[in-house]
Amino acid sequence: MSCGCTDEHGYEGPWWGFPPLRNALIAGVVAAVAFVLGRAGLLAPAFETAAYLVAIPVGAWHWAREGLEGLVRERVVGIEILMLAATGGAGALGLWDEAAALVVLYGIAEGVEELTFARTRRAIRALLDLAPKQARVLRDGREALVPAETLRPGDRFVVRPGEALPTDGVIVEGHAALDESPVTGESVPVEKGPGEKVFAASINRTGALVVEATAAFADNTLSKIIHLVESAQERKGRAQEWMERFGRRYSPAVLATAAAFLVLPLPLGWDWADWAHRAVVLLVAAAPCALVISLPIAISAGIGAAGRRGILIKGGAHLEHLALIRVVAFDKTGTLTHGRPEVTAVEPLGTGLAAGEALRLAASLEARSEHPLARAIVRHARARGIEAPPAEGFRALVGAGVEGRVDGRTWRVLRPGAEGLALGGEAAARCEALAAEGHTVVVLADADGRPAALIALADRVREEAPEAVRRLHALGVRCVMLTGDNPQVAARVAAAVGIDEVRAGLRPEDKVEAVRALEARHGAVIMVGDGINDAPALAAATCGIAMGAAGTDAAIEAADVALMADDLLKVAEALELGRQARRVSLQNIVFALTVLAVLIPLGVLGRISVAFAVLVHEASELAAVANGLRAGRLLRRQPPAEM
Repeated sequence: MSCGCTDEHGYEGPWWGFPPLRNALIAGVVAAVAFVLGRAGLLAPAFETAAYLVAIPVGAWHWAREGLEGLVRERVVGIEILMLAATGGAGALGLWDEAAALVVLYGIAEGVEELTFARTRRAIRALLDLAPKQARVLRDGREALVPAETLRPGDRFVVRPGEALPTDGVIVEGHAALDESPVTGESVPVEKGPGEKVFAASINRTGALVVEATAAFADNTLSKIIHLVESAQERKGRAQEWMERFGRRYSPAVLATAAAFLVLPLPLGWDWADWAHRAVVLLVAAAPCALVISLPIAISAGIGAAGRRGILIKGGAHLEHLALIRVVAFDKTGTLTHGRPEVTAVEPLGTGLAAGEALRLAASLEARSEHPLARAIVRHARARGIEAPPAEGFRALVGAGVEGRVDGRTWRVLRPGAEGLALGGEAAARCEALAAEGHTVVVLADADGRPAALIALADRVREEAPEAVRRLHALGVRCVMLTGDNPQVAARVAAAVGIDEVRAGLRPEDKVEAVRALEARHGAVIMVGDGINDAPALAAATCGIAMGAAGTDAAIEAADVALMADDLLKVAEALELGRQARRVSLQNIVFALTVLAVLIPLGVLGRISVAFAVLVHEASELAAVANGLRAGRLLRRQPPAEM
């Protein structure tokens, strides 16, 4: 029931200036003045009626035009046609004051409803205003202020402390703490430096940056989010589609029943005027406005609120699915864990070498290596403030490790089973124990293969993962891990996080079968993964969620829901939004059906007037709109239950 009076960007302006509301209010003033003056004897009945005849087309202009267009172009008898018929019927009975009241009150209700949708759209579109309209582009070594929409990939621009980024890019120079909340929904600033991706509208909290644009202003991540949310709000869930099909059959049935009320009294000898009045009341009382609006308003509010939180839900059907979830299946690597190895322990082996010195030697040897384990050792040394210049005479030992000279002495970093490594006794036992706990172990050894220290590495569990699982448990959801990793590593991560069930050693096709089995046993399943490697399982699940989708088109396309931040807590938040939208929708439906169940019999029995039916009908529609907006407001979260 859209008036079609706003563009895709929504409405921006005072509520009383919104065209449908403006017309309804003008008509209301004209009709109210005429009614008061007429009852006071200061206006002749003919002039009072003339005032109503002026108010009716003004107040009905927007919604009546939409109803007639639907009837002519789509052959659909909508609620607007019922209201037009009721208005005409009331006028034919000489009830011009009630006809005007119907037009004004229905126009106000429709205007408020459409204004709510328009402002919901505008709230999402307003995110784009967070990106600056100008950018400091570097041209020939000098800064030049240019409109942000003129930026193209490859342009370099400067972002000073306190300023927002005009578009996506990669940092070329500088380090800064960036508030990425407009994109990810996370307000905690993130430290970033050269080579790292940054997103439009992120606020630079500290140092100056030089950034190379990777997207034009119209194609940046923020613009994509807005487009995705706006598209999602137009996609209907199955319940909403059913409701619209019901409306397309129900409204003509009401119109036919009202017509029967006009025809049947003639051959049966009943009081035609009485039944004509009942027909008019029935058209108003039986119009399913509150029922039809119950789902769209809740879905639009829910998807809009999720988008502002960095949760992109790609349509009403997926919001409905989130309310039904009974199992959340997590991928391990990159989802429950950070997806990259981290040093967890440096253990000297009694040769007199301290842990810090062992780390310095290993980092020097690994400084020129591109292996993920090597990069982890170098990162760990830097994080501890250990200077580790690259080793001299570096060479890779194929299938074994690396070798080089540090401080004039030859050292090696080897895998435990490397040829020439004299690993035995307590060192070998400790290696096996660390491996059993899910760690990857490398050995720092001298030129003769004598071990000097063990360095344990593991893919570190995300800090928020245990809390995320606790919140899901508090919602009554079972948590399962589906991973291709070995059972020992999977079991260690599951124990640290609180996962209920582990399925390890799975290939992509095995994950699909696991999702189907979980769905058959427990009910609706969410699969949470990276959106690319887990694409088959994401597609097989009731609902697929891609983690850390900011700046990743493939991840957004692969999933039904995309979390812009690498934050597992957003999974429970998405489920809560789905449940809230479902709860509000059901409340609206029960309320609307109750109103219809009361008004229709009273109207058929002739116990209520047109004015009373209009007042209750429009009040119920406004109540449904107001309640529907609650779908985007999460209730205060209770502390998660201990499991």
